[in-house]
Amino acid sequence: MDLGPHAAFIWAAYAAEALVLAALIGWLFFDGARQKQQLADLERRGVTRRGSGPAKGTP
Repeated sequence: MDLGPHAAFIWAAYAAEALVLAALIGWLFFDGARQKQQLADLERRGVTRRGSGPAKGTP
């Protein structure tokens, strides 16, 4: 594959994009685990979600 005189720039751009994508995926996993931990902590302290109770107007 001949990328011409700009081959170094093209490969550097692909590498930078791969690093950014890997960082975003890693951040999503880290943040998801942190959110689950915070939710578990809130539930352990007795805080409930608004939608978890009976619907309004039901006897």
